[in-house]
Amino acid sequence: MLTLRHSLNKLKTIGQFAGVVAFALLVTACAQTPSGRYAQKHDSPPKTPPQEVKMHDAVPAHEPYANANLRPYTVRGINYRPLESGKGYSAEGIASWYGQKFHGHLTSNGEVYDMYTMSAAHTTLPLPSFARITNLANGNQVVVRINDRGPFHANRLIDLSYAAALKLGMLSTGTAKVKLDVIHIDETGQMTVGNGPTISDKIQATSIGPSNSIKNLYIQVAALQDKTKIDQLGNGLTTLYQVPYHSPLENGVYRLRLGPLADEQVASQLLGELKKNGYQGAYKIYLP
Repeated sequence: MLTLRHSLNKLKTIGQFAGVVAFALLVTACAQTPSGRYAQKHDSPPKTPPQEVKMHDAVPAHEPYANANLRPYTVRGINYRPLESGKGYSAEGIASWYGQKFHGHLTSNGEVYDMYTMSAAHTTLPLPSFARITNLANGNQVVVRINDRGPFHANRLIDLSYAAALKLGMLSTGTAKVKLDVIHIDETGQMTVGNGPTISDKIQATSIGPSNSIKNLYIQVAALQDKTKIDQLGNGLTTLYQVPYHSPLENGVYRLRLGPLADEQVASQLLGELKKNGYQGAYKIYLP
């Protein structure tokens, strides 16, 4: 009986010791493993950004809103009710940006956040949406695709990706006062920017020259051997600027050209917008 009791006490002691060891190992593991969803406690810019961050704007297109992202939600005790449509939305406020902490994690739209693309987060605009952001301090502009929720801070209008903040020139300051204009494109291709008029009607009346234009003025944007990429870029620019594109094959290379354009003034304005949006190699061309 004493031998049996001694054995049981010994097993109990061993069990207690094992429990202590297991708990210690768990504590050690928790100390070494980042807590929560993100590995970083505080956000930061990338430690080693790519040598060249692509500065091309997001290309607006008609994308159906995700029904799941139209439902009301609550964060930190504050209730948010997403808008049913972003058409006509325009606002001014403070923009911030988010980077390395969230890079590679899922956005509210179920996509992977890539801080090197032109994307953004907004609390109530339907997802996905497109918007033109203007830095009111320096006039820089960027077109972003809104695919995430945030920023959940008082007096913040929008959270921008690292790339978008870089293009707007606000990385060093962290925040900037901006103007946000939603670029809305409906099923028929009609586009509005902010609370302005339908752009397609306006541009078609003033910017696109007749098919028998004497000057045949175009802007050449790119030259690639890949026809698929040329067409993707051409369709995007046509949607954004409401100017038709052509992609003739010359010496094994496809030339992406926007036009014909009505006159030099229109061409200069469009060329300026293209260069501002990252197409530094664009230039005017007159075709016979």
